[in-house]
Amino acid sequence: MQVSEYDYELPEELIAQMPADKRENSRMLVLNPEEQTIEHKHFYDIVDLLDENTLLVMNNTKVLPARLYGTKDTGARIEVFLLESKAGVNEGENAEVKDGKNWSCLIKPSKRVKPDTIIKISNELSVRVIKRLEEDGEWLVEMIYDGDLFEILHKVGNIPLPPYIERKLQTEEIKKIDTERYQTVYAKDEGSVAAPTAGLHFTKEILKKLEEKGVETAYVTLNVGLGTFRPVKCERIEDHKMHSETFEISEETAAVINRAKSAGKKLIAVGTTTVRTLETAYKQFGCIKACKSASELFIYPPYEFKVIDGLITNFHLPKSTLLMLVSALAGKEFIFKAYKEAVKERYRFFSYGDCMFIKSLSR
Repeated sequence: MQVSEYDYELPEELIAQMPADKRENSRMLVLNPEEQTIEHKHFYDIVDLLDENTLLVMNNTKVLPARLYGTKDTGARIEVFLLESKAGVNEGENAEVKDGKNWSCLIKPSKRVKPDTIIKISNELSVRVIKRLEEDGEWLVEMIYDGDLFEILHKVGNIPLPPYIERKLQTEEIKKIDTERYQTVYAKDEGSVAAPTAGLHFTKEILKKLEEKGVETAYVTLNVGLGTFRPVKCERIEDHKMHSETFEISEETAAVINRAKSAGKKLIAVGTTTVRTLETAYKQFGCIKACKSASELFIYPPYEFKVIDGLITNFHLPKSTLLMLVSALAGKEFIFKAYKEAVKERYRFFSYGDCMFIKSLSR
């Protein structure tokens, strides 16, 4: 298959720049792949669409304030975008291993740095450039600080919004909105550089109403990296390689999932990261069990889903691996029909945008 097959036209004004006034007020396109029907709802309608025969599985990862702004000793402004802790990775075979202090990152403008460049972020934190990595545009750096790095990042870091969300005027009010709304209400385990955006529509009230209806919930953790969102650069889809992302399934979650599947309940994944976590675990172990592992799973048509039955997800970028994943679930032709309908009806796209619910498939 060619990547060009997954392209579509999207008016720029439909790319959501701010979240909906309330999380639950986002619009929701409801897809029934078996009946080939499309309905227009709002996310608060999810309470009426799910029942006691449903298990919702969500990704409880929390977004790290990973975007840092600093200066070189020349005064040049540098942006450092932290990607992943590289504990045990060092700059040479005999170099001291600095657990927790070495990170992979993106640096802009990268032409202004070289090995041993020091970038001062604040009085509490500096970044020393070690070397360029083989991965696309990534660097290995050493974080120089005293105390707790995560506490410092919460003081000096910024929520790493996607590049299609523009913040030309970053007021304190807008920064506060982003800090709150670019996290799910159930976010727990910090480590992602992007939000699992399908979960942004949930409120504590909606979760409580679902619980009262008998809908079960369970949580996995996949730390979302840039690899999920990197464009597919090769012509043939089959030639694309996903970046590795770490995930964890707890004993409790594994037990809930296995019990629900045995009882014949439908498993609805919230977000593509949850899909990849569960499908990767099944592929690795032949079942769902407690584990800490990593996913490089690239899901595209045709793909036989082993764990999930339905999906709540946002609208995805053209030519993206995420668009290919939902096409594998609901059928490419039907997904593109739905996207065309969403554009026609002026739905809001991408991270801060509206969502779709792909209803349970019979298996």
